[in-house]
Amino acid sequence: MDLKLKIWRQENAQAKGEFKTYNVAGVSSDSSFLEMLDVLNESIVDKVETPVCFDHDCREGICGMCSLYINGRPHGPDDAITTCQLHMRKFKDGDTITIEPWRASPFPVIKDLVVDRTALDSIIQSGGYTSAKTGGVPDANATLIDKYSSDLAMDAASCIGCGACVAACKNASAMLFVAAKVSQFALLPQGQVEKTKRVQDMVARMDELGFGNCTNTYACEMECPKEISVTNIARMNREFLSSKVCSEQ
Repeated sequence: MDLKLKIWRQENAQAKGEFKTYNVAGVSSDSSFLEMLDVLNESIVDKVETPVCFDHDCREGICGMCSLYINGRPHGPDDAITTCQLHMRKFKDGDTITIEPWRASPFPVIKDLVVDRTALDSIIQSGGYTSAKTGGVPDANATLIDKYSSDLAMDAASCIGCGACVAACKNASAMLFVAAKVSQFALLPQGQVEKTKRVQDMVARMDELGFGNCTNTYACEMECPKEISVTNIARMNREFLSSKVCSEQ
């Protein structure tokens, strides 16, 4: 496959960025999108030029590092995948592919396609801890959890913090991310002790960092690589309202 790539190049958050066009030839349709970028960078380095910076780590769809906006979609033209799981067979020979970083003010550009997503880590940290008895390892059946609740909690916990929900939302809202992190504890008995403080602190931190409000367009759910449902946002809203009522009593 021969492709034309329009890639966003930007030295840092303060610098003015621009699209630069690159041609890459002989790309296998069986290669992954990141492997294609590796091929491109090899050709750029051969010309003694600065390669394109992009994030990656596990390349197994687990870490959430590979945050690329490809042809107008977070993680590219496929459903329920991260960029590292996107294969070149989704494109055609001669295609022009536009590649950008996440566009959100809480995600400043570090360089080229790499953005700083420590804002999401800060939200998690604001959630604090969960109380647990110290001592020996408790028996697995000491705290019974119904399967329905445990399944919902596990679904919420599958969030990898990639930020695709923020990138997909026209308001750059982190509601789906925060809702998933709130839900994974709110659904389990172990998360009940601190649940009132947790939801208030996480929502407050989200607002402080400059994330927008939910648009109710479901774009976050559609682009989430782990298919996390917006029902978690409804749950977080209920938890938040309940926590405010409890605090006033």
